[in-house]
Amino acid sequence: MIRVTLPHHLQVLARVDREVEVDAVAPVSVASVLDALEAAYPVLKGTIRDHGTLKRRPFLRFFAAGEDISLEPPEEALPSVIAEGKEPLMVVGAIAGG
Repeated sequence: MIRVTLPHHLQVLARVDREVEVDAVAPVSVASVLDALEAAYPVLKGTIRDHGTLKRRPFLRFFAAGEDISLEPPEEALPSVIAEGKEPLMVVGAIAGG
């Protein structure tokens, strides 16, 4: 099981706790985790990534093993600590303003 943490607004929308678990197909990547997340929680489809392009939505970031991986290719394999469920893939709402 892959652990995923979600920002508050997505927790409320999906009616879930901060952390959820999903089954992602190997190789485990951001793309495969998001596919599994959207399959398990259809209400999240289009909230984390665009419906058509599947690109990450602005103001959302992805963190794995303490590293910001938001700009990495979504098909790139995630660290083993994520794939093994030891640490969560974090979806974080970015803060903007000045």
